Amino acid sequence: MLPDKNPKPIGSDVIHYKNEYYIRAESSLADDRTQVLKHDQIFAVFDRNGDIHHVGQGEHGIYYYGTRFLSHLDLQLDSKRLILLDSEMKNDNVALAVDLTNPDYFKGDTLIYPKDNLHVFRWVMLWERNCYQRFQIKNYHDKPIKIELKFNYGADFVDIFEVRGMHRKQRGVMLSPEIKSSSVMLRYKGLDNVTRQTQLLFSKKPKKITEEEATLEIKLKPNESKEIALTIRCYSDKPKAKLISYETAHTKSQKELKATLKNSCDIFTSNEQFNDWINTSLVDMHMLLTQLDTGPYPYAGIPWFSTAFGRDGIIAALEMLWINPEIAKGVLSFLAETQAKEEDPSKDAEPGKILHETRRGEMANLGEIPFGLYYGSIDSTPLFVYLAEAYYQRTNDIGFIKKLWPSIEAALNWIEEYGDPDKDGLIEYSRRSDKGLTQQGWKDSHDSVFYKNGKIAKPAVALCEVQAYVYGAYIGAATLSEVLGKEEKAAKLKEKAASLKSIFHKKFWSEKIGTYVLALDGDKKPCHVKSSNAGQCLLTGIVDPEYAKRVAKNLFTDDMFSGWGVRTISSDEVRYNPLSYHNGSVWPHDNALIAKGLALYGLKEEAEKLLTSFFDASIYIESRRLPELFCGFPRRRAEGATPYPVACSPQAWAAGSSYLFLQSALGLKIDTPNNQVIISHPSLPSYLNFVEIKNLIVGDKKCDLSIQKKGDYVTVRVLDKDEGLNIVIEQ
Repeated sequence: MLPDKNPKPIGSDVIHYKNEYYIRAESSLADDRTQVLKHDQIFAVFDRNGDIHHVGQGEHGIYYYGTRFLSHLDLQLDSKRLILLDSEMKNDNVALAVDLTNPDYFKGDTLIYPKDNLHVFRWVMLWERNCYQRFQIKNYHDKPIKIELKFNYGADFVDIFEVRGMHRKQRGVMLSPEIKSSSVMLRYKGLDNVTRQTQLLFSKKPKKITEEEATLEIKLKPNESKEIALTIRCYSDKPKAKLISYETAHTKSQKELKATLKNSCDIFTSNEQFNDWINTSLVDMHMLLTQLDTGPYPYAGIPWFSTAFGRDGIIAALEMLWINPEIAKGVLSFLAETQAKEEDPSKDAEPGKILHETRRGEMANLGEIPFGLYYGSIDSTPLFVYLAEAYYQRTNDIGFIKKLWPSIEAALNWIEEYGDPDKDGLIEYSRRSDKGLTQQGWKDSHDSVFYKNGKIAKPAVALCEVQAYVYGAYIGAATLSEVLGKEEKAAKLKEKAASLKSIFHKKFWSEKIGTYVLALDGDKKPCHVKSSNAGQCLLTGIVDPEYAKRVAKNLFTDDMFSGWGVRTISSDEVRYNPLSYHNGSVWPHDNALIAKGLALYGLKEEAEKLLTSFFDASIYIESRRLPELFCGFPRRRAEGATPYPVACSPQAWAAGSSYLFLQSALGLKIDTPNNQVIISHPSLPSYLNFVEIKNLIVGDKKCDLSIQKKGDYVTVRVLDKDEGLNIVIEQ
């Protein structure tokens, strides 16, 4: 509903009122879908016109290092908003292409030129700290015309946490803009003494330019076209790097993409929709990869989590490990470098603990939020060790493991010294920072761990799946110890794993609910809640086979399985809410980890069911892009999964999930130390007649494989392989 007092028009469709923007119902802007671009530390969220407005969830903008550097951008033709024809991301996710046309243009009662006679093609891409926008305007009218292209713009320089809804008592100051004949520099000095600046640079000298708008006059003969460009540059107290041309930036982006894809194997199937899903996942992951000094790191998601998260990065790397192990190497390197060295309660940091997240915005710099370097994650540390061993098995990179070993040992020491403060053999958490996270597992909403009656569990909390992660860390570290010749260390780690496995089953199994309980509280009282966490316990082998089947059966009951995947908790639980973030929703990465665990126990039918659920979900999404999560409503005939309103999209571990689902169904394992590719009891759903995997790199060798469905059987054919590489097929 529009406000009823003193609205200020912004063009013809957008109204500004009390620092809010509203969209007229008849406008095409009522479509609140967004388009997203990212490169390195800069990302942008646009509407489908390529503009930026404070609508929807208010996330539109161009962001750099956790700050919104442009909060408003509105393109108008003769003071009217253009009509959207088409808006699409290019299939490599490098650029946004938008086709626009003109509305009817009158002077008084005289029609100067009718609608649909001007075509405006808008091309947007990001490179390093710059947003490049190119416009090609063509006149299809039979008369020459003179138009005014107007850009309205503004920069609020707010922290990403302010965009998400946090309020600050005090902010920095806006500095006087610097206005030149073809550019304007908007400036802000934060309370952290960092001056943040946004420059808008026009290729054609505007007829008028101010701190809020620029007007360009363009004359076009019939069938004539002209190009103009707008470059938006972001600075944070750094020297102004030389501006490269759009053409150079585009060439560099293509080279970067090719270099990344060169390290990834190619997948092609008999189903074009499935191919689209897989390809979208790959380019989404490439978009989220950020080249740090330590190597590539998958930033968690856009818009809220475009930064390095420990848990998210590890899981995304695990999902992509068989496709591109370089991602895992980059993740392990960065997390080793940022591993906590000392106790700091304000950051929930302890020696050996692995990072939860890092932020670079004004609020993080000032300590208004603890996330500059924050360690409030109970599971990133054991998962770090688990990933290290998985990376070794995938690559045989013993040199890197030797370099990483001190960090692995420090992580193991943290598990024993700080992760288990009461020395009962279980790993648990409680918050030390009053600004930190209350819940520190992957379901980190404040109300995500509770008793059967719905009351929040008393800390310290021991989550069921975290014990499985620790078990995997012990087994993995034992393997690495043996490789490094540390036999005594390996034996002790195996003993710890066996002890934990015994304790785990005794403490967490519940005949009452037929699966593992969600958690134990600070008094070791169980939370008898049916959850997807129990499914993740299958991931590392801590569950005995007979109980694995019972866990699996429990996951696919109507209260747990929505038809689109396994819910985070049962619909029978007191706190179930299909619209909640963690209490009844469906997450792709959660289900992908469950699928991997199911495959480990030979439960291929169930793993395939999860693959099919999420493939089906992708079909209903315009871009085939799985979001961070769905709502947990039951599946309805001829309808897609209900979107969660503020889900990140793309999200790294959602993008990677498609590959882990497929790997689980195929039973694919790469054992590089033994020069083997193992395909164990492969399974293909009815909609996949074949899957071809090409350029699968195994150490210094590679192979091409074809997995084909023939009636009730699945066969494997070796298309090509290097000498010395063994393909092992277990039927």
